[in-house]
Amino acid sequence: MTNSGDSTVGRGGAGILTIAHRAANDTTTLRAALDTDVDLIEADVRLFRGTPEVRHLKALGPRLLWHPGDVVPRRSAAIPTLTDLLAEVGENRHRLLLDLKGFRPALAPAVAEVLSEHAPDTTITVSTPHWWMFKAFAELPKVRPVLSAGSWPMVERLRELLRKGQPSWPNQRPIFGCAVHRTLLTRQLVTEMRYHVEHVFTWPVDTAEHLAEAHDLEVTGVVSKDLSLLKSLRPSR
Repeated sequence: MTNSGDSTVGRGGAGILTIAHRAANDTTTLRAALDTDVDLIEADVRLFRGTPEVRHLKALGPRLLWHPGDVVPRRSAAIPTLTDLLAEVGENRHRLLLDLKGFRPALAPAVAEVLSEHAPDTTITVSTPHWWMFKAFAELPKVRPVLSAGSWPMVERLRELLRKGQPSWPNQRPIFGCAVHRTLLTRQLVTEMRYHVEHVFTWPVDTAEHLAEAHDLEVTGVVSKDLSLLKSLRPSR
């Protein structure tokens, strides 16, 4: 039987869930995603000197940020903190999906501290491939865990975890969902996962062909950079 977790996401919940990929990393795409009325708006969160920052670029020492093929001086980049983002979205905080990047042990506790101070009573979705990080959110029962997997070994670990029964997450909360790369999913695997969790998200879904595949897989949520594609899934809004 599918877990009876809180299935309400964003402002709705009917139909497939729409998730704007990395849209909260930049003010322009954030506003566009808010206006498009997607269910969840993803923000990449990394740690720098004890402070959770919203950015996809990795740190290359204290002065440089990088992504394959791109190096950016930190001083020239506009990098909001998680606190800044929470203030920016205001009453839309419940539409955030925080994707924790990296495996530094201090990251999740730092994020939990910010949420405890600035959004203690808000339902916020948190995703990470490092599932042990959810222990840091023990005092935040409204945090919804999403276990992500981007490789075959991680998918197998996830299947094993779910087969054994959900671990004792903080406050006995259910796992809200799993997020699995599109190339790793089959309809059988989605069915198997949905026996244990409320939602199965997939990424990247950036073309009509990818969206058709997602429908065939019967996932419950798609992660896309294409806001027009996501908007097409919300015709009544």
